[in-house]
Amino acid sequence: MFSERKPADALAVSMMIVLCMCWGFQQITIKVATAGISPIMQAGIRSIIATAVLLVWVRLRRIPLFGRDGTLAVGMVAGALFAGEFVFIYTGLVHTTASRMVVFIYLAPCFTALGLQWFVPGERLNAGQWTGVVLAFLGVVLAFADGFSTAKGSTLIGDAFGVIAAALWAAVTVLIRATRLASASATKTLFYQLGFSALLLPLASLFAGEPGIIALTPKVVASVIYQGVIVAFASYLAWFWLLTRYLASRLAVFSFLAPLFGVAFGVILLGEPLSAAFMGAALLVGAGIVLVNRRTK
Repeated sequence: MFSERKPADALAVSMMIVLCMCWGFQQITIKVATAGISPIMQAGIRSIIATAVLLVWVRLRRIPLFGRDGTLAVGMVAGALFAGEFVFIYTGLVHTTASRMVVFIYLAPCFTALGLQWFVPGERLNAGQWTGVVLAFLGVVLAFADGFSTAKGSTLIGDAFGVIAAALWAAVTVLIRATRLASASATKTLFYQLGFSALLLPLASLFAGEPGIIALTPKVVASVIYQGVIVAFASYLAWFWLLTRYLASRLAVFSFLAPLFGVAFGVILLGEPLSAAFMGAALLVGAGIVLVNRRTK
């Protein structure tokens, strides 16, 4: 059931860098869209848009999507985990700072490597590669150290929600590699997550008492369209395609680049200050990625 995956090559590396740029820029669009749409509802609308685009893609490409292959149950679980991740992220932001949330969310690649170590023997990392994972995570901590330490009051609940969100993110990746979804197409894997999150997230928004859609300005609409079409459809489809061909533990470490790209875009586009620690953080993340993906005998 589980086909062999290979280490990241030049194609995988270049694709992951582009994907992390897309995910980093999404941080900017979320900030812009929050002025007009509540966070959880924003994530739900993103999934609705992406699901619609995915169905058009399936129709144009004549991709079989609804055939029975034994993945429905585990696909539903993956979709619920995917939706739950965003509920915990956005709910957690009410109780903690964005910088603290970023650090806790990016425990996910560490959790992913650990879960793959247990459930997928071919994904196990050696001591040097684990050192790379830790270095990359420390780079994210360093990049957000200033904002991490300026929180006022208790952030325990929000921090805990960030850790839970990271665990859910990791669980989705491990589930895809360790179950029947490993042999499913990237399109079908994405459909499960987008489809179920499109149903669950708007309900979660209502349950959380969010105001929902407040004001649809051109910037807000453009930001949500970017999240739905570029991120949730195109980039996630590319990500799941990569998971069908490459070792997930080697790919996951690249995601540490996403928050660094987010900081860089914030500096360039929003005029946010750049801390002196950022360059050191980038070097740590880069060194970690190299250690995880270097060829071993």
